[in-house]
Amino acid sequence: MYLTSGAEATVRVEDDILIKERVPKNYRLRELDERIRKERTKAEARLLSEARRAGVPTPIIYDVENCTIKMQYLDGTALKHVIDEDLSEQIGILVARLHEAGIIHGDLTTSNLILFNEKIYMIDFGLSFFDSSTEAHGVDVHVLFQTFESTHSNHEKLIDAFCRGYRQEFKHADEVLERVKEIEKRGRYA
Repeated sequence: MYLTSGAEATVRVEDDILIKERVPKNYRLRELDERIRKERTKAEARLLSEARRAGVPTPIIYDVENCTIKMQYLDGTALKHVIDEDLSEQIGILVARLHEAGIIHGDLTTSNLILFNEKIYMIDFGLSFFDSSTEAHGVDVHVLFQTFESTHSNHEKLIDAFCRGYRQEFKHADEVLERVKEIEKRGRYA
């Protein structure tokens, strides 16, 4: 059963295993395309595992081969459908753990957070990378805040709750949250 097909990958479920396969890009030389897709697949699998080691629930990886990752299928609910202040505070804690480990998710949205067995899981590390800079952390959080603002009417309460959780676990939280404000100002005047 196909779940989604995007610009970078197709995602399907077979026998309760989620299979994410990076699709070829015809505009690149075949050898180059294959190398890039393999490298990105390995990097995503590594970042998923590192996030899990840092205390962030992620799907369990079963196998990585060429341009395909086979992992645990989480038959849960995207947080965008159920988010409240308590869940937002928990997201803050998880993002803090991620950032403490030097991992940037790159696509922090309530669609990439799944509630499964009463636990929040982070998924889709396809745009993730290692970076410990305040700017990278700020951009990561800014993307999430934009999602809150564009999709949830109680976005101010969700942001406040996120900040409580984030400050609880991340020693550089205040400087990151200040950077988020700077990034928002930059966006307004661009």
